[in-house]
Amino acid sequence: MAKLFRIDMTENNLIATPVWDQYTLEKYTVSGPRYTSYPTALQFHEEFCEQDYVKLVQASNELCRPLSLYLHLPFCTSLCYYCACHKIITADTRRAAEYLALLIKEIKLQAELFDPNRPVIQLHWGGGSPTFLSDDEMTMLMHYTARYFNLQEDDQGDYSIEIDPRFVDEKRIGLLRGLGFNRVSLGVQDFNPQVQQAINRIQPYEQVANIVEQVRSYKFKSMNFDLIYGLPYQSPESFSATIKQVITLSPDRISLFNYAHLPNRFKSQRLLNEENLPRSKDKLAMLCNSANELISAGYRYIGIDHFAKADDELAIAQENGSLHRNFQGYSTARDADLVGLGVSAIGKINGAFSQNHKFMKNYQAAVTDKHLPIEKGYILNTDDKIRQAVIDSLTCNSCIDAGEIEKKFNINFPDYFSQVMDELSELVKEGLLKKTGKKWVATAKGRLLIRNICMVFDSYLHKDNETSHQSYSKTI
Repeated sequence: MAKLFRIDMTENNLIATPVWDQYTLEKYTVSGPRYTSYPTALQFHEEFCEQDYVKLVQASNELCRPLSLYLHLPFCTSLCYYCACHKIITADTRRAAEYLALLIKEIKLQAELFDPNRPVIQLHWGGGSPTFLSDDEMTMLMHYTARYFNLQEDDQGDYSIEIDPRFVDEKRIGLLRGLGFNRVSLGVQDFNPQVQQAINRIQPYEQVANIVEQVRSYKFKSMNFDLIYGLPYQSPESFSATIKQVITLSPDRISLFNYAHLPNRFKSQRLLNEENLPRSKDKLAMLCNSANELISAGYRYIGIDHFAKADDELAIAQENGSLHRNFQGYSTARDADLVGLGVSAIGKINGAFSQNHKFMKNYQAAVTDKHLPIEKGYILNTDDKIRQAVIDSLTCNSCIDAGEIEKKFNINFPDYFSQVMDELSELVKEGLLKKTGKKWVATAKGRLLIRNICMVFDSYLHKDNETSHQSYSKTI
């Protein structure tokens, strides 16, 4: 069978040099979760209520874990056609003021539940576009967050914000640093003008380069670029040109997302012509070529959709076994409880997930009535925790250490997972896993298909296969 292309990686990244053929490509181009959680958000249910959440927080206070805060700021001035985030498109800045009043009330309601001594080691403003807010609004929001939660003042926390390069300037970059943010994430996606035109996001290379220079001048600790492959008019050649420009700008981290085309779920994606989307073969070529170029430039492949420089905290956390994956991607705050604040925000407290109302009217009604705006959630059972541990190990460490799983949960791994042992053997035969003693280690090819390997252990995919798969993006 004809070989398509290969990927060559250094010893500290993707050890082998896998060769892709049409059979492998077709077999593993399936729909599946990104595993920012297990179980995934599809399993959240409305039987989970505010009282459940309060009990979980009370129990977590006894453990005195640190906190991670996620604040969702949903507003955007213009619509990016590819976007699958929960957002509100508006040019009316008054809507932000109305929303902030509600968000601050929720911050106060949440803070009253937590031990005030629990430090906030991680803070993230996401959206939408957090920079939709005015300077005064951002200052006020940070002020109230610090008033009600135990923010760190020594610049040791991991405090990040998502930035739209089209709507910031040097003055605003300086303000963000002064407010305590030490990490920024820039939405870049692609530098190709034709691609930018197709997705309705025009931001020339020079504009982004100017923001990068300003971020560095204010001594932010880290800078991330969000890139997307699989967008209209992209080709392996055109995307390689974007990667070369990215390497020139030298961000500390790169999130390289596989575009999830789900027009039945996200109306804005219907504005994209499917005929202009690249084929799976070309998407895989973009991923492999990008990985080769980035690793040659000194980046490490962290997993699934993230790269980082060798001295970045993500790479260090992976080396020492403290890397974590959550709804914002990879994180160094493994031991922190995640508090989700704002419309649609997701949190994870003491072994359970919660999600706020997605519709603004429901969020507003709950907060105005002095209730937590929780719409649904999920409390993990023992089986969930075992499978979560396996999937976390795969996404963060690219391996399954059966001995560690057995020790932690007092199980016999082959017996407990007897239904999937044949599938694991098949993955070994196909070169995605290598079996050594009680350990399965992902090969270079396997690391690029880690989502497929995780799916073997996802019991909910097996229970409701057709419905579940239709809700997820393609793994390639």
